[in-house]
Amino acid sequence: MRVTVSMIVGALAAGQTIDDLLADFPYLEEPDIREALAFAANLAEGREFPLAS
Repeated sequence: MRVTVSMIVGALAAGQTIDDLLADFPYLEEPDIREALAFAANLAEGREFPLAS
């Protein structure tokens, strides 16, 4: 099964922790999750997004 950057970022935004993701997807490693976050940050660079208050 593939785990997309969107799935990782969405799960973290919904309140799951890195440990939760590692338990749900045992073939992932922490550096995979951090790389997904870095990729998402790169995509968002220079853009403004409204934050929930």
